Amino acid sequence: MDDDAVVAAQLGRPLRSAADVVLRCHLVLPVVVRVPPLLDDGTPFPTRYWLTCPLARRRIGRLESAGGVRAMDREIAADPSFAARFGAAGRRYAAERDALLGPDDGRPRPSGGVGGSGGGVKCLHAHYAHLAAGGDNPVGELVAPWVEPLDCEQPCIVEEGGRAVANPAWREPS
Repeated sequence: MDDDAVVAAQLGRPLRSAADVVLRCHLVLPVVVRVPPLLDDGTPFPTRYWLTCPLARRRIGRLESAGGVRAMDREIAADPSFAARFGAAGRRYAAERDALLGPDDGRPRPSGGVGGSGGGVKCLHAHYAHLAAGGDNPVGELVAPWVEPLDCEQPCIVEEGGRAVANPAWREPS
């Protein structure tokens, strides 16, 4: 199956730009993709690493719903060492993304650190995706034990009639 088609099926919507798979699960399906800083239509896109795995997205969604973003912001406020690592991760993330843009030509550009954040934690999905893609991300490190292992028994996406579609047999492992 074509990676872009699989990612679109995982997300439940068409992609707005081509993406490169940087991490796959044990079933060889995309977990994290790398997205360009400018989408095909020229829209600035601050999120360099995008989490596509339905299992990871579901687990992180529950963590966010339970106040995970606020808990990470409290950790940043309470722990200067953690705050320093968080700030450094955001600066590295932005520098990597911005290096792909070339000189400023006056067009809109993405801004912020991980997930476009201008300071605090904006999205646990983006921090975990950054970590899973090989980045040094302290928020992602704290999120990972709530997400892993990604141990699906059935693939989340299957091929049906030559198309990538959500697998009706897929269930979240217990």
